[in-house]
Parts: sequence; C-alpha cells; structure tokens
Amino acid sequence: MRSRAHFQSHPIHPILVAFPIAFFTGAFVFDVISFINGSHSLFTAATYIVIAGIIGGLMAAIPGLIDLVGAVPPNSSAKKRGIKHGLLNTTVVVLFAVSLWLHHNNDTVTWDILLVELVGCMLLTISGYMGGTLVYRNIIGVDMRYANAGKWKELFVAESRGKIEVADEDELKENQMKLIHANGQRIVLAKTDKEYVAFDDRCTHKGGSLAGGAMICGTVQCPWHGSHFDVKTGAVKAGPARDSIKTYHVIIEQNKVFLDL
Repeated sequence: MRSRAHFQSHPIHPILVAFPIAFFTGAFVFDVISFINGSHSLFTAATYIVIAGIIGGLMAAIPGLIDLVGAVPPNSSAKKRGIKHGLLNTTVVVLFAVSLWLHHNNDTVTWDILLVELVGCMLLTISGYMGGTLVYRNIIGVDMRYANAGKWKELFVAESRGKIEVADEDELKENQMKLIHANGQRIVLAKTDKEYVAFDDRCTHKGGSLAGGAMICGTVQCPWHGSHFDVKTGAVKAGPARDSIKTYHVIIEQNKVFLDL
C-alpha cells in the first residue's frame, strides 16, 4: 500500500495565464497602431512583447498540464473541455511564434502579421472562456471543502482485488470523505452517522468528482450541477443525474477499514 498527496490545482496557474493574455493582446494592438501610423518603435516593441508572451504561455502551460492530469476528473466533460483548452492555447503560442518569425523577416507591420495575430487573439478569447468554465462550472482550482469536511484525504493502493485496507476506523469523522485509487478506479470512502460507506467517485451526469462535493445525512452532492446520491444504495435522490452510482462493501476488522473489491 502506498499513499501520496492529491494533485491540487495550482494557485499560480491563474496568475501566469494573465501574462500571455496581456502580452499577446498588447502586441496585436501595438502592431495595429504601427500599421496605421508607421511607427517603427511600436513595431519593435511588439516584437519583444510577442517574445514575452510566448515565454509566459509556456510557463503557464506547465501548471495547466499538471491540473489537466491530476486535478480534472477522468471521463468527464471537464476533461474534454480541458484538452480543448490546452490545444487552443498551444495553437495560440504557435501562431504568435509565426508572428515573431514574420517580425524578424520584415521591417514594418504587414497584413500577414496582423492576420496571424488576429486569429491568435480570437482563439485566445475562446480558450479563455473555456478556462473560465473550468473554474466556475467545473470547480477546477476552487476549494469546495465545507465546514467540518476535514483535510483532503487521498490514497493510492497497489492491490487491485479482494479485501483492501483503506483507513483506520477512527480516521474519518462524520460526513468526511476520502478518495481511494485502486485498480484504475476512483472510489470514495465516507463515514455517515452510522457507518462507513463506499461509492464511485464519478457523478453519472457529467463525471464530476463526488469526493470534491459535500456529504450530509447520508447524501452526497456533486459540486458541478448539484445531483444528489444516497451513499448507502447509490440511488439518485435529486437530478439532473438519472443513473445511480455504484456502491461497494465495506468491512471493519481490528480497528481497520477495508474495501471488498
């Protein structure tokens, strides 16, 4: 058995994305003005701003990729959105790299430079909208821990079948949850006012992580769209989800909690 910390979404990511947005937009504005009035100093400034934007974009891509791999739930609408978001950002960086090459091969702003940068800024706007959706709709990078939820707990286990030890009997308090990774599955271990329960981490609506939601009175709520599930039976108690979640048998032996897989 082994454990490791959860890949929490990086708080530095939203800070870093501000730089490529500002630099790429600023370069396009400078080039437009330079194209109109023939200012060579603005053309030169735009060249250096594009370089800064490319560097900023590559720096922002690192925590963004970590978030995509570790913080976005698999098999979810957010994962698909995150992949599109990343591909669009990559395309934007490539387009402005082309713009930089055109800057070095011209003495003044040309139509092809403006066109490339215009397309880049348009894609940047679309990508930015997707990024905002990931934060405000999919709660990526937002701490949804509610009162008395306790510290985030996550466990990776090497065992894939049979009876697997996942916690001490007194580890979780009432309404606390713990995310278990076993055999390629994400399973939530939770404690109600009566007993320990276990259920799939994936909401059947759009794939939101239930471990990142809230649990009270034997019901877990998905943080994305508010679906409610009975943690004992897996039945849907409130939509928009229609299908129930899978539950698992929990065994308590010698002050240890086991999952029966």
